[in-house]
Amino acid sequence: MTAHQTASLLVGLAVIVLLARSLGALARRLGQPAVIGEVLAGVALGPTLFDGVVSETLFPDTVRPLLSALAAVGVAVFMFIVGLEWDATLVRGSGNLAATVSLSSVLLPFGLGAALALHLMGRHEADDRLAFMLFMGIAMSITAFPVLARILTDRGMARTPLGVVALACASIDDVLAWSLLAAVVAISGAAGPEQWRILLALPYLLGMLFVLRPLLRRFVARRAGLRLTPTVFACVLAGLLLSAAATEWVGLHYIFGAFLFGVVLPRGGTEPLRGEVHNRLGQMSATLLLPVFFLVTGLQVDLSGLGAAGLGDLALILLVAVCGKFAGAFAAARLHRMPGRQAAALATLMNTRGLTELVVLNVGLQLHILERQLYSLMVVMAVVTTAMAGPLLTWILGRPSDTDTDTTVTGRAPEPAVDRAV
Repeated sequence: MTAHQTASLLVGLAVIVLLARSLGALARRLGQPAVIGEVLAGVALGPTLFDGVVSETLFPDTVRPLLSALAAVGVAVFMFIVGLEWDATLVRGSGNLAATVSLSSVLLPFGLGAALALHLMGRHEADDRLAFMLFMGIAMSITAFPVLARILTDRGMARTPLGVVALACASIDDVLAWSLLAAVVAISGAAGPEQWRILLALPYLLGMLFVLRPLLRRFVARRAGLRLTPTVFACVLAGLLLSAAATEWVGLHYIFGAFLFGVVLPRGGTEPLRGEVHNRLGQMSATLLLPVFFLVTGLQVDLSGLGAAGLGDLALILLVAVCGKFAGAFAAARLHRMPGRQAAALATLMNTRGLTELVVLNVGLQLHILERQLYSLMVVMAVVTTAMAGPLLTWILGRPSDTDTDTTVTGRAPEPAVDRAV
């Protein structure tokens, strides 16, 4: 790197960190998740505003590959944290309700998204029609577990029965969505001429779940009170990166390896250790790495030339995304005789897409399943569906203080696993 490139990179990083922090704080003051402001910071620095003058000045082409590399590390860390927070006890403790709501809130928007893809193929390039249809179905089916958990915590709902059910549904959604996305990545031939490597994905998954996880459990069991020393932290970080590299090498995306490593880390008796790992990685990720990811996302979003046809496509995308997810979750909840207001609130929470949706959309862009204009419209959908969750919840349930003692969903005490998930 030349001195000019280094200076450009450092100045650009300083700008995105400060802008993302400022807009994130503004979003929180307006009652929105911070991710809304941080995404808008990335879009503001992209080509949508001022004909791209800001992005070209602050982030010339020579430094963009470096930004993409930092963004990839940020996404890997984020997916590891999602896996670290995933808690199977939420699913086991919620009975059939969470499973039914999750399946319905995935299958209906998935089918509608695939049907929408057939309509969009006329105006948007799609080299692999099957992969495009499946991907659009997945993009419509996503629920962001981290953002949903944050909303519940901010509203004091994390320990209510409704909050427990919502977290359980989002947990199941995560597994279904990542499994479907892995299948699409495999179908798209991401590994190129080395496509045979995809056959190693299943042995790798089994090895992580049935070999590495038991070994880690025994290791932790022999060392009661294990603390997060620099050596332990280095081993966790190396494991995260190696697992991500392994799934990238076999032809899946690196996000799956990062997520899987977070899932296999032992749960029992390691809450303080996992909390320290979460705090150390999460702070650096949230402050620097994820804002860079939002910038890289924003650099690919260009809404400056959006015409009537583009607005029509955006309206259809929003209609399918919102109505498909809401109708699927609401109908399943009502079938289980959940009261109408709580069913509507649950369906609204399931419509929260947030950062998880952006990760999925970037996978689609990298694999050339999405072209840039459609990618831009899908990013807008992710922001809108996340931003609408808070106001809709207030409209349905009232102010946050009114929901603190809501026990009308299941009639039993909330599961204690919620604290660990949030």
